[in-house]
Order: sequence, then C-alpha cells, then structure tokens
Amino acid sequence: MSLILLALFAVTLALGAPVAVSLGLSSALVMIVYGLPVNVLAQRAVNALDSTPLLAVPLFILAASLLNAMGVTTHIFDLVRLIVGRIRGAVAQVSILVSLIFSGVSGAALADIGALGKIQIDQMTGQGYDRKFAAGITIASATVGPIFPPSIPIIIYASVANVSAIQLLIAGIIPAVLITLFLMVQVAVIARLYDLPRDTVSPSLRAVAKKALVSFPALLTPVLLIGGLLSGFFGPTEVAGVTVAYALLIGFAVYRTLTLRAVWKSLRETVEATASILFIVSTAAVFAWVLTLDRVPAKAGALLLGLSDDPFVLLLLVNLLLIVVGMVLESIAAILIIAPIVAPALHAAGVDPLQLGIVFVLNLMIGLLTPPIGMSLYMVSIVARMPVHAVIRGVLPFLLPLLLSLLVVTAVPAVSTWLPKLVMQ
Repeated sequence: MSLILLALFAVTLALGAPVAVSLGLSSALVMIVYGLPVNVLAQRAVNALDSTPLLAVPLFILAASLLNAMGVTTHIFDLVRLIVGRIRGAVAQVSILVSLIFSGVSGAALADIGALGKIQIDQMTGQGYDRKFAAGITIASATVGPIFPPSIPIIIYASVANVSAIQLLIAGIIPAVLITLFLMVQVAVIARLYDLPRDTVSPSLRAVAKKALVSFPALLTPVLLIGGLLSGFFGPTEVAGVTVAYALLIGFAVYRTLTLRAVWKSLRETVEATASILFIVSTAAVFAWVLTLDRVPAKAGALLLGLSDDPFVLLLLVNLLLIVVGMVLESIAAILIIAPIVAPALHAAGVDPLQLGIVFVLNLMIGLLTPPIGMSLYMVSIVARMPVHAVIRGVLPFLLPLLLSLLVVTAVPAVSTWLPKLVMQ
C-alpha cells in the first residue's frame, strides 16, 4: 500500500500538481483501491486542523503583514545601519542583523524576503556590492526567520510530533543567534579578502538617537513576543494574538501609517497564505494516516534503530535524508510527512525531542536555498529581477555557515535544549 501511495504521490508531483493536491489525490486513490472508507478522508483532514497551536499561524502571518504595511522595516534597517557604522562590508552585516530582528515578527523565511529582500539588495548594490553576493546574503540571512521565534514551521512540527510548542520555540533562539554569528563572520572574512566597500552613511549620536526613537515601537514587538514566551505568561496562540493587537495599536496610534485599506489588504494576504498552509496540513494528515495503516512509521523506526542506536549517528542519517527531501519537497509538507515517521524512532533512541525539532526545521530551511524546489531562490529572483541560476551562484558560498550551524546543533544538544529547560525549571 505504502509503495503505491508514494508512487502516486511522485507521479502527480512530477506532472505539476501542487503538493497539497498530490498528497490528497494519491491518498484518496489508494483508499478507493484498497476499499477503505472514503469518508475517513474528510474526517482526518478536518481533525488535523482542530489544533489550538495552529491558530498561531494565521495570527503571526497577519502581524508580519501589518508591520510590513506600515513601513517599519525601513526604519529598522536604517537604525541598524547607523549603529554598525562604516566598517568594511557594513551594509551586508546590517542585512544579517535586520533579518534576525525581523524574524522576531514574521516566522517565515519567505515573509522575511518579501518584506526586506528588495531593501537589502538595493542598499547593497547601491554601495557597489556584486548583485549575486547581495542576493546570496539576503537568502541566507532569511533562514534565521523560521528558527527564531515565532516560527510557523516550528509550530507545525510541534503539533505533528507532540512536542511543547512553547519549549520548541524557545529552543530556536540560540541556534538562530548562532547562524547569525556564523554568517557575520563569513561576511567579515569576505570583506577583508575582497575589499568590500564601506558604508557611505556617516553615523552620529544624534542621528542614531532620532532613528532609535522612531524605531522603538517596532523593535518592542519581538521583545514583547519573546518576553511573553519566556515568562510563560503567553502560549504561542496567545502571544500571536497580542502581537497582532500591538501591531494594530502602533500602526494606528503611533506611526499613523496604517489605513483601513492596508488592514483589509493584510487580511486578504493572511487568508490566502493560511489557506495554502492549512490545505497542505489537512491533506498531509490523510497521507500520513494511510502510511500509518501500512505500519510505515514502525518499519522506518525499526530500520533506523537497526542501522545504529547512537543518537548522533541517527541524527546524521536524518540530516542526509532531510537535505535530499528539502531539495524536492516544500518544507511544511516535508515536516507533515516525515516527522511522524522518524520522530518516534529517534525519541526512542534517546534524541531529545527539542533538539530533533530544531535539527528538522533547520534542515528544511536550508532546503529553501537548494534547487530545484528552493522557494527562497525563486522569491529573490522575482524581488531582485535576476535569473535563478545567478541567484544560485550567489547563495552557494553561504551554505557553508548554514551547514556548520546545522552540524553544531546536531553534535551539541545543549545548543537547542539548554535555554528551554532553564526557563521551564
């Protein structure tokens, strides 16, 4: 049964059907062939959406859309640019830092690219940076978005793998900072080797103070979000709702750049994005249920544990699997299909669920940078008006710090487990 299911999925995907349609159609055909009750398809699809943590997904999408609509990304970029100063390669370093800050709002790599990509690339090319380099660092730094809370992929992984969403979101903080540091070190080395241009902005204390005052309400958004999670006062869904309310408050009362027309547009964008994500969630749940009927998770677990019982070796094997999967499958679909299969086996082998969650998501976010399905490549290609092959050439050098970060998170469990366990004591 499972072989027929996977074959049908691959065929429909190869024919150009969307991932959600491929998942649902292949599942339905197998159910009909094997005489399974088709009404279960609707039941499983609806039950998959009956999840409180999933309510955070549309709320975080809406919050990011509202903040982007009021133009706060430009203020944040200008502030960080003034603070970093005129070091060599400063604008590239600013792009990385701004991605980390904005990731505390957006929760998705593509949202970061959509909000910041054009600003980042235009600022760097305006300073004389190579366009491929600018595109590469923009994509690589956007990878931080789905690791640092809030993170839509992490929330979805937590709901699928039965892991605490709050702890898993907190577990992403240190790995996200680690990725940021590795990227900044690489840019510093490249700046010295290739004599990258210095920033033309002349920072002054007065200019920094003025821009900081303007940016403060926006900068308070990730502080509010992270503080709510760390204090335990909010869960993921509650903190998402508070973030939306805060975005509306500063948009109408502080910046006064948010209009009812902009809110309506943000709501429409949120509905479109959420519908796409939840369609995949529901059809993937049916797909996973059919695999479970054929005992695929148990068989996969036995196979993995038969290869090794060492947690590190098993994590390396999962890394290899996910890197390949990330090249050909959309990240949320990959989480929904593969996590229920491999997570129980690795938990049984002693891998910490929090570490596995971060390793899982980081792997698939790296997949956003790799052809042929890497969505970040196509997003930047559109934003920068560059051919995809040029974007790929620009991003290749920045795979090194991302893979190094993945290796550290895989080899050192404390990188992802220390902070949530400290907070939850």
